[in-house]
Amino acid sequence: MGPTAAGKTALAVDAVERHGVALISVDSALVYRGLDIGTAKPDAQTLARAPHRLIDICDPWEPYSAAEFQADATREIAAIDAEGRGTALVGGTLLYFRALIEGLSALPGADEPIRAALAAEGERLGWPAMHARLAAVDPAAAERIHPNDPQRIQRALEVHALTGQPLSALQGAATGGLDREVLRIVISPADRAVLHARIAERRDAMFAEGFVGEVARLMAEPWFDPELNAMRAVGYRQVIGHLCGDYDLEEARQRVLFATRQLAKRQLTWLRRQQDAHWFDPTSPREMARAAALISRWHDTPL
Repeated sequence: MGPTAAGKTALAVDAVERHGVALISVDSALVYRGLDIGTAKPDAQTLARAPHRLIDICDPWEPYSAAEFQADATREIAAIDAEGRGTALVGGTLLYFRALIEGLSALPGADEPIRAALAAEGERLGWPAMHARLAAVDPAAAERIHPNDPQRIQRALEVHALTGQPLSALQGAATGGLDREVLRIVISPADRAVLHARIAERRDAMFAEGFVGEVARLMAEPWFDPELNAMRAVGYRQVIGHLCGDYDLEEARQRVLFATRQLAKRQLTWLRRQQDAHWFDPTSPREMARAAALISRWHDTPL
């Protein structure tokens, strides 16, 4: 586990080559075909060395949820068990980690009419006003959801409208979860400035590799809708705004950088709550050697 751009893939590939484990991607954007550059999807060479399961399993117009990930990953783990191999989960979508390892809350499914009504109200009143409405019915959820996070505000209000109960109360009753011990390894630079520099380098590489062209091709497809979950991924929303004429390319680059840093901040907040996690700094060869040794001991395999 780790924040975006921290360097998780390198350790995962090392685990494959040392121990023959199978990798399962834990990333809500990598499931989509055609979202390659903006998601920093592992390249063909990396995937040849270390195939990742649950990459490129959906088309961008198809919804994909944490519950579907839980079911798919559980099925893949069973198949890997049958092969007599170990499983390594690698990624940064922490909701998916939680759904798989700890189980899912018994929450209702999406209700499109309610979602559409809430979206219309959010556009008319503004999402800070919708956040204030959420605070009145679910203070605990409002406390942890930012006033400018429309997707999560909408979902919390939708759940309350459907059930009459606060989202925060329903999230306490989880179902499922893995019936085995899990070794949690967090890869993250100790210096926040280093992480920010890595995020900026990845942003620059994405634009140099043709990120704008990738988004333009997606926008030209007949199924394109900016409200699709796939198109709301960090980076894509910002480039869509540029291509729609809302701001220039440099502004888009800055917005991608800011949104990615905010994502990393949320990821780190969640990761710090994992009390049994082992943290390693990817900028330190000694630290990464310790991480590899820990994996080796976990698998009881000599280095």
